[in-house]
Amino acid sequence: MVLRTQKLGEADRIITLLTRRGGRVRAVAKGVRRTRSKFGGRLEPFSHVDVQLYAGRSLDIVTQVETHTAFGDRLASDYPRYTSGTAILETAEKLTAEEREPALRLYLLLVGGLRALTEETHDARLVLDAFVLRALAVSGYAPALGECARCGVAGPHRWFSVQGGGSMCAQCRPPGSATPSVETVALLQALLEGDWAGADVSEPRHQREASGLAAAYLQWHLEHGIRSLRLVEHA
Repeated sequence: MVLRTQKLGEADRIITLLTRRGGRVRAVAKGVRRTRSKFGGRLEPFSHVDVQLYAGRSLDIVTQVETHTAFGDRLASDYPRYTSGTAILETAEKLTAEEREPALRLYLLLVGGLRALTEETHDARLVLDAFVLRALAVSGYAPALGECARCGVAGPHRWFSVQGGGSMCAQCRPPGSATPSVETVALLQALLEGDWAGADVSEPRHQREASGLAAAYLQWHLEHGIRSLRLVEHA
């Protein structure tokens, strides 16, 4: 899956890919910015491709590309879905801190998330929030939702601490903890578990609150912001 592209020289690009078996990989696509390039628009963000690479000294070199699905073509005309997809791509890249570290589950989540956006079965922001929560979970950062993140006592609990790891009981909650509604926490749980029957019928106010908590939790664990989320928030 093509995550990002960067210009290199006058005609080349550096392509950042999330691969099925090899994790995040960067490679050079030579001459791809020329009008007669044999790769054309195949190596653009949102492209699901079969790519052949030649091992170079510092960066691999793209030698062959076949397109499976051009998700970008389907998302470009829908601003909320396009910006949600952009945030999904950026999140996937930021969660793969080490190049070439296998990330099969994240790769499958990425493909599934973009497919869900193009199918338009669920609200775009719900798809994004579900991807964020599940991607954090497979990366080892799942928020505690049904029990206290600190002592483990069963919930539901009234408080939520981004720094503390999720839901908190009255005895463990740190100062400044959020107090989301019970419905918001239930929505977060539904998104984390892939319970779309429950997520799709949630109220907009609970969706907004859940999105804020998911975004804050993501950016706390990444220790820096996701720039694309600013566009989604104003979509």
